[in-house]
Amino acid sequence: MTNRKRVEIEITAIKEMIYLIRGYKVILDSDIAKLNGIDTKVLNQAVRRNINRFPDYFMFQLTQAE
Repeated sequence: MTNRKRVEIEITAIKEMIYLIRGYKVILDSDIAKLNGIDTKVLNQAVRRNINRFPDYFMFQLTQAE
């Protein structure tokens, strides 16, 4: 498989991870973790430890209904 083909597959996979929630295009933490080859728990720990690096609008928590 050529690099170009691999990139197109990855872009397609990423596009499928984008959801429209509350009028924003978002990627769930579980999908970001999967893309980076880590557990969701590890990703969320890293975010909590470095919360000052993220703007307020960068993330939000879904409600039970969402």
